[in-house]
Formats: sequence, C-alpha cells, structure tokens
Amino acid sequence: MDNLSPFIYWAQSSKNIFLKVDVRNVKEPQVNIEGRKITFFGEGEGARGLNKYEFAMDFYGDVSKDYTMKIHDSKVDFNLVKTEEGFWPRLISQPQKPAWLKIDFDKWQSEEDLNDEVRDIRDDYPDIYEKLQKEEQGYKKDFKKVFMICHNFFMYLGFFYILCVLGVRFLKEGPDSYSGTYDSVGFLMKLLHVLMSLEIIYPILGYSKGSPLINFMQIFGRCFVLFGMISPEPRMQIKPVVFYLFLVWSSVELVRYPYYITQLYKKENAWLTWLRYTVWIPLYPLGFLCEGIIVLRSIPYAEETKLFTLSLPNYYNFVFDYPTVLRIYMFVFVSSMYSMMSYMYKGRKARLGPHKKSKIQKIK
Repeated sequence: MDNLSPFIYWAQSSKNIFLKVDVRNVKEPQVNIEGRKITFFGEGEGARGLNKYEFAMDFYGDVSKDYTMKIHDSKVDFNLVKTEEGFWPRLISQPQKPAWLKIDFDKWQSEEDLNDEVRDIRDDYPDIYEKLQKEEQGYKKDFKKVFMICHNFFMYLGFFYILCVLGVRFLKEGPDSYSGTYDSVGFLMKLLHVLMSLEIIYPILGYSKGSPLINFMQIFGRCFVLFGMISPEPRMQIKPVVFYLFLVWSSVELVRYPYYITQLYKKENAWLTWLRYTVWIPLYPLGFLCEGIIVLRSIPYAEETKLFTLSLPNYYNFVFDYPTVLRIYMFVFVSSMYSMMSYMYKGRKARLGPHKKSKIQKIK
C-alpha cells in the first residue's frame, strides 16, 4: 500500500519558506532537499492515525540546502532559505496544488502578530492572497469577515453614542453632569463590555488574529472595575472619575474599531493607522490613572458595606475578603499596565517604525 501524504501548511517571507508538516510524534524523519525539490518520509500520527507519511514537492523557485528543521510533539517545522529574494506567487511549480497542501494563514503578519520576520503577503500580491483564501476557506471566510465587520461596527456605534451623550451633557450642564454619567450611559457601557469579552475567544476560534492573553488582560481589567466596583456602589457612580474613565475608554475604541474594519476590508488608511498606534500614548496612562483611583476609592467602601465578602461561619466554611482582593489587584494592575504599554509600544514600532515609512508614503 502506498504511503500517505500528510497535511502541509506553508507561508513565506521574502527570504524564507515556512512549512508545517502535520504529523505528530515523528521519529527521525528522512528529508532531502535538492534544487527545487524536497522529499520527506517519516512515521508518526497524522490524519489517518499511526502510519508512514511521505511527500515530494517541486518548489516555484530554488531553495538552499541549508535549512532548519524542528521536530515537535505535534508537528515538524521547516524553515527553508530561498536562493533569490522575492515573493513567490505560489509554493509549487505546477498551478494545480495537491489537496493536502494548505495555506498557513496564521503565519502571514497581521496587526497583532507584529512579527517582522514574516511580511504581509497582502501588500505584495493582494489578488493572489484573495484567491488563496477563497480556495482554502470558501464562503466560510466571508461569513467570518461579515460577522467581524458587524461586531466592530456595532461596537463603534455604541462608543460613539456614549461620547456624544457625555459631550452634550457636559456642554449643557458643565461639571454638574459628572454625577449623572453612570445613570445616562452606564447600562450601554456594561453591554458593550459584555460583547467586548467575546474578543477574548475570537482569536481562539480563528475569527481574528492576536493574543487571547493580551485581550483577556485588558478586558478583564475593565470589567472588574466596571462590574466589581462602579456598578455595585452608588457612591462611586457619581464620582467625576467615572466621567473621565468613560471618556477615555470611548475615545480609545472610537479609533480602534474603525481601524479593525479597514483591516478586514484590506483598505489601509495612513492617518487611521497613525491614530490607532498613537492615541494610546496619552489615553492609556489616563485610563490606568482613573482605574487606579477607582480601585483605591473602592477599598473603604468595600470594607464598610462588606461587598462580596464572605465571613465565617458559613455553609461553605470558606472566607473571602473583597477589600484584600482589591489591594492584591493593585499590584497585579501595575504589572498588567506595564505589559499593555509594552505591547502597544511594540505594535507602534512595528507599524510606524522606519521600515514602514515607504509603505505609508505609498498609501498617501
């Protein structure tokens, strides 16, 4: 019986070809690379269980014999070097690709990947990229795109409405409007953050790129302040800091969600990109400051009201002291603030750094 072909996922940069062979627990695979051809043979667990798997491919161009192979428990990774720099319109020499050869879309750089090693193929071969997506995912990708556009557009409208309400109330009442901020937009702010929590699982489901951990850190921090401190304490709801916090949060999202929509349409806008990676510089520290003030002000309220506190004796024989949790959260809050700022700085450097100048000038 002929040996089976494993599923292979590929991506490229201007200098390298990246292959991921979907075979688990491979022991000492046999690999040969000569000119434009690669052959692979190994025994492991693939789509057909424990079997012998092999494949042979003729590349679109020549590759060097110097390559890197990393054998993992769940896959085998190859990093091949092109003999001549440049992007290939396809991986193999023949137009018809085998069914077991797939596109590793996760390798293409996205807004959140920020990996300088892999360039975004959409900027070099946009038509080919669209064709590859339709070949691989058909209308499934279109459904995801429409769903994400609707999600981002709804979130944008929600935060835009909040900004309008805050602005109109301040123009009419001045600082006296601060005390009514939560009553006027608190419900919508909570609804938007419940929907925003979906953005933690979108990368896991393949609906968006990025790090679920970073999304979790940002969204959990906001929800903890909103649902754990502001919402259950009426005295906190009328504080001026709530007005400023809602103002900062909404201002950040007023740029972020339109930027995501343009990325889904693959329509780069230089000014929107600049805003996306610049407005956080003043707004993130202001937001962290407001959140920190709310946490500190909430500790005495929690001690007085025994909010969420569980004391002995009780049915569960368990003690939970919410003020102590808030004090511990302050230390975690500082470290997460540093992580978020570092992440955004890395993103700004990658998108607006010197190596991106020619791309932005082209857009203009």
